[in-house]
Amino acid sequence: ELLDAFKEFDTDQDGYLSYKDLGACMRTLGYMPTEMELIEISQHIKMRMGGRVDFEDFVQMMGPKLREETAHMVGVRELKIAFREFDMNGDGEISSAEMREAIAALLGEQL
Repeated sequence: ELLDAFKEFDTDQDGYLSYKDLGACMRTLGYMPTEMELIEISQHIKMRMGGRVDFEDFVQMMGPKLREETAHMVGVRELKIAFREFDMNGDGEISSAEMREAIAALLGEQL
């Protein structure tokens, strides 16, 4: 996914992204940088990388950001698993009876 996004924005196919294209590339990966983040990244790239980013630098920059996004998705995955466990008859809805039963099982009490 990272390589595909990188190649899409490497329009001249020289193996580098300009700092100007980086924000759009990040957004295609689902990461929505703030304007301040983009300014900081752009300044870093201009000062330390000659205004361009190769794929290796791109992976180093995006890795931590994508891990944050993935951490959020783990929570969503766990929520879906819990929902399936609560939805005892598998109809895609949690009835009040199923909710009572699930809470009782979690708390170990009769409601």
